[in-house]
Amino acid sequence: MKKAFIGVYGCQMNVSDAERMEGQLHSIGYVRTGSMEDADLILLNTCCVRETAEDKVYGKIGEIKHIREKNPGLIFGIAGCMAQKEGENLIRRAPHIDFVLGTNKVQELVNVVREIEAERGHVVDVSFSETELPEGLPVERGGRLSAWVPIMYGCNNFCTYCIVPYVRGRERSRLPEDVVKEVGEAVAKGYKEVTLLGQNVNSYGKDHGRADFADLLGMVDAVPGIERVRFMTSHPKDLSDKVIAAIRDGEHICEHIHLPVQYGTNRVLKAMNRVYTVEGYRDLVGRIREALPDVSLTTDLIVGFPGETEEDFSALLDFLREIRYDSAYTFLYSKRSGTPAATMENQVAEDCKKRRLRELMEVQNGISREINEGLLGKSLEVMVEGASKNDAGIWTGRTRTNKIVLWEHGDEQPGDFVQVRITQPQTWVLKGEVCSRIPR
Repeated sequence: MKKAFIGVYGCQMNVSDAERMEGQLHSIGYVRTGSMEDADLILLNTCCVRETAEDKVYGKIGEIKHIREKNPGLIFGIAGCMAQKEGENLIRRAPHIDFVLGTNKVQELVNVVREIEAERGHVVDVSFSETELPEGLPVERGGRLSAWVPIMYGCNNFCTYCIVPYVRGRERSRLPEDVVKEVGEAVAKGYKEVTLLGQNVNSYGKDHGRADFADLLGMVDAVPGIERVRFMTSHPKDLSDKVIAAIRDGEHICEHIHLPVQYGTNRVLKAMNRVYTVEGYRDLVGRIREALPDVSLTTDLIVGFPGETEEDFSALLDFLREIRYDSAYTFLYSKRSGTPAATMENQVAEDCKKRRLRELMEVQNGISREINEGLLGKSLEVMVEGASKNDAGIWTGRTRTNKIVLWEHGDEQPGDFVQVRITQPQTWVLKGEVCSRIPR
């Protein structure tokens, strides 16, 4: 068997795409290897949302050049968002790259690899179709319990800092029956949890009109054998009361909503083209918490957006203290060429960005710790995932609200559901002891 190394950078959608790429490679005789030196084919599925992600890929490209010198028959390809953005420029910069495959061409991987195997040379395919979807592809999933299931591709929002619409295209929703079929196939293979993926899942179905996101949640919730249903990511402007009700009324839909706010003042939100206001977001959070009292809310925050003032930043911290997220992914604003924000005036100095990020993280970490301390003594349902990476005697799992829980291993096995009483809440994890097994 030939060996393929697949390196994945960026978001969960890239992970999902890579699983489809691995499935295709497996169908033509490749097995996955964790060593680039042992590989017959190296494929990097790339990200370009932040400059640091691109820098990592370029570093890896240079490393692979030396491997190629020792193994002239090696096939080397670049896929994903960076491939879509740079196209032929990648091969001009690094001629040892054999092929460049855009985000809309996942399904062409087999044809491209066969062409390279037969003729060598270079192949670049970053063409785009607004109707083509990668259906019917074999999938080699990572993990044993949780499956990524894309429900739509692309984005229509054009936030001024974000390159995703330019490299992923406009929104295209899969048909609901195709999503339900894939979920059913994953469950039949032993997966207990699925995460429905999209740049903005709340926009699902607006193009084909066959079902909206709330409808789809209900369909997936009804798949026989499914235990947990998650989703990401939600854009606040489209999260409807119907979706909130679907989560409330669903049996398997988890009470965790990742709701990126990005900032906490209307002036900056407008400059970001987020098209909602602080007041509207606050009202949405109120409706969510009224319907789902035990919900876990997480978010994304950007510090140092062009024109951000100390007054803006102070208001952001106040907003954070008011909303009280369970956790937040925090980022320094990073210029992306081709986006409107990259040419805006009043770019914030790096040292100022870093200082503000530290302050923001300090506030959020305190809130996360306080929320977790409120769980002391409570018994929570946890899906057992397996041994901790750092200690085989300590096992880990997640609550329905997506909190990581650690405990001393007993006789439970991966995929079991247990009640864990929380004895030591921390900022990032909860520690506890198993009270009972939950029959399924």
